[in-house]
Amino acid sequence: MGSLGQALLWLQLWALAQAAYKIWVSNTDFDTDTNWSQNRTPCAGDTIQFPADKMMSVLVRGSHAVADLLLPLDGELVLAPGAGFSAAPAPADLHSDCSPSSGVPVFFRNPDRFSWLDPHLWRSGDEAPGLFSVDAERVPCVHDDVVFPSNASFRVGLGPGASPVRVRSVSALGQTFTRDEDLAAFLASRAGRLRFHGPGELRVGSQACADPSGCECGSAETLPWVCAALLHPLGGRCPPAPCRDALRPEGQCCDLCGAVVSLTYDTAAFNLERYRARLRDTFLAQPQYRELQAAVSKVQRDGDTCVQVVLVESTPGTGGAAGQLGRALLADAEHGAALGVLSAVLQESGAPLESGSVEGQVSPGSRWGLGAGLAAAGLLALLGSALLLGYPGWLRWRPLEAESQLTREPEGFSNPTFNAATWEKQPPVHLSSLALNVDNSTCYFVNPLFAAETEA
Repeated sequence: MGSLGQALLWLQLWALAQAAYKIWVSNTDFDTDTNWSQNRTPCAGDTIQFPADKMMSVLVRGSHAVADLLLPLDGELVLAPGAGFSAAPAPADLHSDCSPSSGVPVFFRNPDRFSWLDPHLWRSGDEAPGLFSVDAERVPCVHDDVVFPSNASFRVGLGPGASPVRVRSVSALGQTFTRDEDLAAFLASRAGRLRFHGPGELRVGSQACADPSGCECGSAETLPWVCAALLHPLGGRCPPAPCRDALRPEGQCCDLCGAVVSLTYDTAAFNLERYRARLRDTFLAQPQYRELQAAVSKVQRDGDTCVQVVLVESTPGTGGAAGQLGRALLADAEHGAALGVLSAVLQESGAPLESGSVEGQVSPGSRWGLGAGLAAAGLLALLGSALLLGYPGWLRWRPLEAESQLTREPEGFSNPTFNAATWEKQPPVHLSSLALNVDNSTCYFVNPLFAAETEA
């Protein structure tokens, strides 16, 4: 990355220093190993094939000697300073760890596989150590600024189009878009079509969060699609939580082990960032809590707004530190007038599941007896519940009158069908000397520092 590119990136980040922003972390760079079918950058003498029917922009950083290069029908190769291609047959003996594929093409993977709604592909620019975000808030929220680094090529699918994706601003290719009409013009341009695709709609112009008590992410409508993208590598299924009575916080796709504290607050006195800082500096800094991570955000639950504090262990199911910290926050809320906290409710997950536990050893022949026993236990529990004042696993502090429970089991989500990459047979494009002889394809070489584009 050149000094000018570094300066542009740092200027982008400096301009967003006072705002919440998300940074796109995936790329379509030629020199990224995971973009290739063999999980390695092509070796000298390889035959390289791009998908014929996919639009893409690919940044090339190094010099590559290849036997054949099959280009897409519509796309661009962006050459960084010093980068280039040369023609070279496969060497008979390579004295390196990289050897060509004996005439088998090395495929560039489907560039359309990257989705805006995939939490894996974003990084929060202002997340402090010890803090994390629930899955819904790992993708850009309505008040966020979005940054696509200027030192990488990228391609982003904008989702299924069920509802528009709305953010505060989008920074890409050295430009920052804060008005819908400017962004729409960019997305309709060739540069925009190479980098953004799909039926989804992207809009900008939202205001930054100006409420000291915090703002909701605004991604509830897209949560099923966020979860589908997140769980796609796992076959669309959540991994089992290694504890009994696992929890499902608002905005989280799967059950987890730990604790959830729900706070009601005084809108005039509560400050979300100040509470995050207190949680991090006063509690998470203590030795007994250093293996914990916390997510603090404003969420909707049963039509009411509350502040949700999610506490999880770095190694799930290893102990009760999350519950211990939850009870400490519950006690802290008793003196929370200065913090603007009115009441607090704590929910904890159950004990860790041990390997070889009864849950994993029930044989098919014994399930009927186990079911009958569970049914009988359920009847006894229903009779006993009339004598109980609260539910197991719940602790409350509320100086106000009794309130209804704040938790609700979220509805499930559907797993949409993901299209597999398709490859079409293409006529080979041979390299001779240092020139590209292109047949029925257009290859653009763009200087990423000066945005000058020439057709080769």
